[in-house]
Amino acid sequence: MEIIPAIDIIGGKCVRLTQGDYSQQKTYHDSPLEMAKRFEQAGVKRLHLVDLDGAKQKQIVNKQVLEDIAQNTSLKVDFGGGVQSDEDIALAFRLGASQVTGGSVAIRKPDLFDRWIREYGTEKIILGADAKNRKIAIGGWEESTELDVVEFISSYMKKGLRYVICTDVAKDGLLQGSSLELYEEIMEEVPGVKLIASGGVSSMKDLEDLEKVGVYGAIVGKAYYEGKVTLEELAAFGK
Repeated sequence: MEIIPAIDIIGGKCVRLTQGDYSQQKTYHDSPLEMAKRFEQAGVKRLHLVDLDGAKQKQIVNKQVLEDIAQNTSLKVDFGGGVQSDEDIALAFRLGASQVTGGSVAIRKPDLFDRWIREYGTEKIILGADAKNRKIAIGGWEESTELDVVEFISSYMKKGLRYVICTDVAKDGLLQGSSLELYEEIMEEVPGVKLIASGGVSSMKDLEDLEKVGVYGAIVGKAYYEGKVTLEELAAFGK
C-alpha cells in the first residue's frame, strides 16, 4: 500500500480543515514547498496536493505552489481542487502535476470528464469520490447529491478509469479512524479499482488496517501534522 501525504492549500499556506469546513481551518506551515521537501527527504514518493481556494472558486488558484513543488522536488504530485475546464487541466499538467483528481467535474460535466479520461489516459486521471453518508458530495463538500458512492465509482470504472480517491467526509480531520467497511464494500463491488483511502487516519494501526482491506494507497494529513505518526514511520511503512 502506498502512503501519500496530503498538503491542502489556502492562501498559499499549508492548512487542514475539519470535515471540509472552511471555518474550521488550521495553518500548519507557511511554505508548502518546505513541507513537500520534508516528505521527499523522508523517502516518500507521492504527494496529494489540494487547492482548497480553487475548489471554492471552481478554477485553479494556487498555481505557484504546484509549480514550485513540481519543479523543486521529485515527488509525483496528484493535484486537485478547482480543475473544471480544459484550460485548468492543461494548466495543471503544464505546471508539473503527474495526475489530476476530478471530483465535482465528474458530476457537473461528465462528458468533459469522460473526454479527459480518453485524452490523457487512465494513468493520469483520478476520480475524486467524496461521500457524506454514502452519497457523493461536491464543491469542496458544500453540496450534496443523491448519488451512491459505490455506484458512482462503478460507473466510471466501466468507462476505463482505474484510480479513485474516496474520502468519507464524516471521518475527515477527526483522527477517529478510516471507513474500513465502506472501503471493503468498494473493493468487493468494484474489482480492479486502484482505491486510495482518504480521511480519518489517526495512527499506524489505521494504516495497517487499511492495508489488510487491500486498498492501493492511503492519504495521510492531519495525523502527521498533529504528531500522531512520524515521517519515519510513514516512510518505513511496508518496507
